[in-house]
Amino acid sequence: MLTLSLIGIGCGDPGQLTLAAVRAINAADLILIPRKGAAKADLADLRRTICEQVLDNQRARLAEFDLPVRDAEGEDYRKGVDDWHDAVAQAWSGEIARHLGDRGKVALLIWGDPSLYDSSLRIARRLQPAPTIEVVPGVTAIQALCAAHRIPLNEIAEPFLVTTGRRLRDAGWPVGIDTVVVMLDGGAAFQSLDSKGVHIWWGACLGMPDQLIMAGPLAEVGPAIVAARQEARASHGWIMDTYILRRNAPRA
Repeated sequence: MLTLSLIGIGCGDPGQLTLAAVRAINAADLILIPRKGAAKADLADLRRTICEQVLDNQRARLAEFDLPVRDAEGEDYRKGVDDWHDAVAQAWSGEIARHLGDRGKVALLIWGDPSLYDSSLRIARRLQPAPTIEVVPGVTAIQALCAAHRIPLNEIAEPFLVTTGRRLRDAGWPVGIDTVVVMLDGGAAFQSLDSKGVHIWWGACLGMPDQLIMAGPLAEVGPAIVAARQEARASHGWIMDTYILRRNAPRA
């Protein structure tokens, strides 16, 4: 029997690990650590650091591998993602077969939580042979962002919407919603909005030593956020940021 554990590890701070995550890491026979190129070496380094801090299981093996690169230039976005998922599933299957065979427990340390804008569950269902899948929830970037700014996510009795930078840029502000959470934004999509009456809470590298946060009226702090994003990307070669937009000034 092959079991694959997708373990949410939060946003980079080992202190965000739950006790369930620590138990799942120590139950693994094999821990896969994907490499995403030199520009994102920090992500693999942090996974190694987490294992060094919490792993007591001496039989567990760590296996690093290069993650296939998604073709971001294709015209058909969904097909590009689908093809990439197939390639990643093949990479996972190859590493599992090489290091473990078809029996044992495999773990993948998932940034944030496996259920929120993460492809690991979809990829896991493509594996052959099909494993038993276990999920250990983790702290999401949204929770880390709210904690960093010390704010509640929702207004009293009001809904909020979680979306992507691509959707915000292409479709504009969602109808009937005053609070929008934006993830996976590669190009500061908030610049496409009418900033009047909009407040933003922004964070990058949340939970990591280089965490950045800014907040204020979008018209005032938007340019500073764009500059900070560019500087962080130039410095690290990558950036992961999340932000909340809310219409009308925040209440005291």
